[in-house]
Formats: sequence, C-alpha cells, structure tokens
Amino acid sequence: MNSNNCTIHPSMFPVGDCPIKIGKLTVGPGYPVVMIAEAGVNHDGDLEKAKKLIDVAVEAKADIVKFQTFKTDKLLVQNLDKCAYQKVGDGGGSYADMIRRLELNEQMHKDLMTYCKHKGIMFMSTPFDEESVDMLDELGVEAFKIDSGNLNNPYLVRHIASKQKPIFLSTGMARIGEIDEALQTIYSTGNHKIMLLHCTSNYPPAISDVNLLAMNTIKIQFNTIVGYSDHTPGLPVSLAAVALGACVIEKHFTLDRNAKGPDHLASVEPHELKDLVAGIRMISTALGSSQKHPVPAEKAVAQSLRRSVVSLKPIHKGTVITKDMIAIKRPGDGIAPKFFDLIVGRVAQKDIDGDVPLSWDQI
Repeated sequence: MNSNNCTIHPSMFPVGDCPIKIGKLTVGPGYPVVMIAEAGVNHDGDLEKAKKLIDVAVEAKADIVKFQTFKTDKLLVQNLDKCAYQKVGDGGGSYADMIRRLELNEQMHKDLMTYCKHKGIMFMSTPFDEESVDMLDELGVEAFKIDSGNLNNPYLVRHIASKQKPIFLSTGMARIGEIDEALQTIYSTGNHKIMLLHCTSNYPPAISDVNLLAMNTIKIQFNTIVGYSDHTPGLPVSLAAVALGACVIEKHFTLDRNAKGPDHLASVEPHELKDLVAGIRMISTALGSSQKHPVPAEKAVAQSLRRSVVSLKPIHKGTVITKDMIAIKRPGDGIAPKFFDLIVGRVAQKDIDGDVPLSWDQI
C-alpha cells in the first residue's frame, strides 16, 4: 500500500472505541485515563535507581510504569552516531556505548516486575527486538508498547501482535498510510486490542510541532482508542490531550532532569509527575457526561440566581395587571420571565402582596 496515498474508511477497522482490558485496568472512552509513567532508560542502568523510579510512579498514582527492553547488539550498528538530543543529554561517546550502559538484563527485569507487584503498580516495557519480546512475554507482562521507531518494522510488529496481548502503538514520524500498514499487520494475527498514541518524535519537540488535533484525526481514521505519548516540556500538552479525548497518556519522568543520559532533559521530575496525574484525574472527572442538563447542585442555586416575575406593589383581587405593577427579579421559584407579557392584562384572582414572586394560581 502506498503510504502517501492511502484511502481508508473506519469500517475497515473492527476495534472501534470498545474498551480494552489490561489486567485490572480498562482503557477506553468513559473510563479513567490510563497514565503510563515512562521510566524508559532514566534508570541509567542502575537497578536501585530503577526501583526509585517505580516508587515515584507509585507515589504519583500512575497506573503503569514502563521501561525499555533491548539487546544492544541487536539494536544498532556499532558506528551509528548519536541523535542531536542525545548528544545534548549524554555528551560524547558512541551511541552503542551509551545504549549498552542503559541495558537491563533478564534478572533485572524479574526484580523490577516483582518490585512492581509488591508496590501495586503494573510493569510494562517496550521491546526493541524479538528476543526481548519473548522474554517479556514469558515474564508475564500484561501488554506491550511498540515504539514509533518500530512502527514500520512489520517483522517485530507481527511478532509482538502474535502474543495476543493489548498493544500501545506510538505513531511518531508516521504518515497515515504507515499507521494503516502497521495496523493491518497486527490485525492479520487476530489481535484487535490496539491503542494508538499520537506522538511527535523529538525530545523535546517544538510546541508548534505537536499538532495535537491529529490525535482525533487518528481516532476517526482508524476507529480506535487513542492517546498521547508526550515528550513536550511540562504538563499543559498532556492535560490538553486529555481534554481532547485521550484515553491514555504516556510521559517520561526522571529523578533528576539534569542527570547525564539521553532522555532526562525531556522528562518531568517527581513533583511534576504527581501534579500531572492529579491534573489528569481532575480533567477526566470534569469531562463527565456529554448530556447538557442541570446537575442536582445547580437546582438549589437556580432558585437564588434565576429570575421570576414579581409584584412591585400590592395587587388587589380583581385588578387588571399592568406592566408597572410587575418586574423580573430574583428568586427563580415563581413564574418564569418568558411569561411576563402573558401576565400583563390578566386579572388578579386573589390579593397579592407586594415584592413577592407570582404564581399561576394568583392570576
């Protein structure tokens, strides 16, 4: 399929926005936004630091803490140069040496999964090669994350999808047609448990490059649950994504933004992660229902703040009511203002006190 000229109709994709179960979590519209705290490689290859990152994610009340799983020799050629952002965060040295320093072995993964279970948070990781996929699957991860860099790698995508576990698929650097191709690869395995994450693959990206509205384009185009993988500084863009309908937010975090390493600079610190999760929960609650009607608390307020037709002076029984005898004032528990002209010219059926709301039995 031509990735530049791809015509897709939502009916081609069977998932829709039906909720997806991931362990004890449910992902989808109408459910609490799932917060993935992306520890990534910000542990710097240190197991104890990785556990501290888990502690931070737990303290922030994130739903999932995510790492990255790879074999350096399977990931890149030895003479690959670092990206510009990696040079800023990690300094000199080769790309391969940097990645090797950040690699977690199988025992470390086991220790971190055990620690997560003890702390009551879900462990997840992004595998970068098939061997890593198999190891994570055997360890019992509940879901997989496919990074933007592997979206156009059908061999790894198919291998992950074949495990029949839910998949978070980041779409950084991708055209609509490339996303289509990745989805068709996944669906070909019979796995329909897909969540697409809008993403801009720069660390950090310029705010003008975020194009957050594209998240809903993805939702409409592919009829899937959508979310946002955020590399921007601070919290506002993630919060905006939630307001726009993201069901998932992924955000890099670190113990120290000034630490040496490729991803620290584009990560939030512990207090920011905590504020982010709190903000997401608040916005999720505030979004509430799409129905427009007064909530119970407004009904009591309406009596004080709304208006009704009131008498300006005493009106005796049998009097023809004129405009100068009535007005529109608070409270709102009498005849509604829209009936003001209907009352004019009617006859008082009983004596009416001055400065009181009118009722229909009086006229």
